[in-house]
Amino acid sequence: MLVSIFLLSLLVVNTFRQSPVEQQVLTPVMPGVNLPASQLSYYMLTLLVCGILHEVGHAIAAVREQVRVNGFGLFLLLLYPGAFVDLSTEHLQAVSPMRQLRIYCAGVWHNLVMAVVAGLVLMALPGLLLPFYTLGGSVVVTEVVPNSAVSGPRGLKVGEAITRISDCHVKNIADWSACLSQSMRDKWTGHCLPLDLIKEMDVSPTNRIGAKLRRHPRPWQVIDCCNTTSSTHLCFMYHTKKSAETKYACLPARPATDRPVCRLQSDCYVPKVEAACVYPAVDNQTRLLRIFHGQKPPLLFLGHPLDLHYSVFFIRYIVSLSGALVILNVVPCYALDGQFICHALVELVLRSSVPDPEVRSLIYGLIILLGTLLLLLNVGLAMWTLFL
Repeated sequence: MLVSIFLLSLLVVNTFRQSPVEQQVLTPVMPGVNLPASQLSYYMLTLLVCGILHEVGHAIAAVREQVRVNGFGLFLLLLYPGAFVDLSTEHLQAVSPMRQLRIYCAGVWHNLVMAVVAGLVLMALPGLLLPFYTLGGSVVVTEVVPNSAVSGPRGLKVGEAITRISDCHVKNIADWSACLSQSMRDKWTGHCLPLDLIKEMDVSPTNRIGAKLRRHPRPWQVIDCCNTTSSTHLCFMYHTKKSAETKYACLPARPATDRPVCRLQSDCYVPKVEAACVYPAVDNQTRLLRIFHGQKPPLLFLGHPLDLHYSVFFIRYIVSLSGALVILNVVPCYALDGQFICHALVELVLRSSVPDPEVRSLIYGLIILLGTLLLLLNVGLAMWTLFL
C-alpha cells in the first residue's frame, strides 16, 4: 500500500513540476485510441483471467479463514469484463483483523505473484525457445494488420525478417521499440542530392516550365505531389547556399531516399559539387522511414511511427494488467480492496493505542478520502495525457 501511494504521489508531483516521466505508472487503455483493434481480444482475455484469479484469491483465503463464500460470478462493464466474489458479511466481521487482512489482501497477492511469474517467463523465453529459433539477428513479422500502411503486395509479409529501420539496426524486440522511439524523438533526416540531380528529377509544374524555357524536355509527366498525393513521388524541401528561401521539389521517393543520409546541410559537402540536404515536406508527427526486410528493396513508410508499433503479446498484457491491478486495488480508496485492507489495518495497529472506536473511524475515513483523491487525480492526469 505504501509503495502504491508513493508511486502515484510521485507521478502527480512530477506532472505538476513538468519533470520528465519515462513511463506512466497509470495509463488508461481505450480501444481504438491507444489499443489497436487487432489486440482487443488479447486485452479482454487477459483482463478476464487477471480478474478471475484475483477473486479466486479472495475466495480461497476466505475458505481458509472459515468465512462463508455465498457466490462467485462474472460481469461486463461496458467493454471491460470482470469477476466478483460474494463473502458472508457476518462471518467477515466476526473474525479478527489479521484474518480479515489475509482475505482482503489475497486478491492483490495473487495478481502480484501472477505478474512476477509472467515477467520471469517473458525474460526466460529467449532461452526456452533457443533450440527452435536464432536470436540477435533481426525481428520477424508475425502479423500484418489488414488495410494498414504496411500491408498489400509491396508491403510486409508474415515471416519476413526486419533488420533495420532507416539507419537504426534492429536485432531484437527491444531494438525495434527503441528505433521507433528514436524516430519520433529525432528531427527529420534528409538525403544528400546534387542540385543538378534535384532539377533533373523534379517533376513539379514549376520546374517543368523552367525546363521548357531552358529547352530541356522532361523525360516523364508532370506530377504536383506538393499539393496532391502521389504513389511514387514525394514533396521534398531544401535550401541552397545562394538563397535561404525554402525550395520545394517533387522527387521520386525511392531514388531520392537511396542517396546518403544527412541531418544538416554541412553533411552534404562534396568538393566541386553543389549539393543540398533534402527533407520530406511533412508535418511534425509524420516520418519517412526505410524498413529493410529480407532481400527486397526497403519498404518506404510514410506516417506516424506508432502505426508500426504493434509488438504486444498476451504475456506482456498479463505483466502490465496484473501489475496495474496490484497498484490500483491496494490504494486506500472507496470501492477497492484498499478500503477494506485499510480498515482492517487500522483496527489491527491502532486498537491498543487508540481505544476510542470513533477516533479510529475518523483516522480511517481521512486515509480513505486522501487515497480516493490521489487515485482520481492520477486517473484524471492519465486521461488528460492520453487525449492531449
